[in-house]
Amino acid sequence: MVKASDNFFEKVYEVVRLIPYGKVTSYGVIATYLSTARAARMVGWAMNKAHNLADVPAHRVVNKKGILTGKHHFNGTNLMQQLLENEGVEIIENQIQNLEKVFWNPMENLP
Repeated sequence: MVKASDNFFEKVYEVVRLIPYGKVTSYGVIATYLSTARAARMVGWAMNKAHNLADVPAHRVVNKKGILTGKHHFNGTNLMQQLLENEGVEIIENQIQNLEKVFWNPMENLP
């Protein structure tokens, strides 16, 4: 469960910290879970700022089609992909394969 906070970015980080190893979610699903369905872009901005936060697994947040849209915000050419592949997530041409199998929805998994 996400704690009450006045800071939207911090609320996003709390959700992202809960994404299990080997799973991914999307910007839009996080926004919807936080009752801000139209704020997917804001979730993306939060992820852009999260790359310096070691305890926020920003690599586990992708777009709704499973495309690694945030990869250019990671150090190294393919770091986001490498981190996901190290967790067993299959990626071909910057897109997660079997997205339905590795997708984590906080609305189904959190109170």
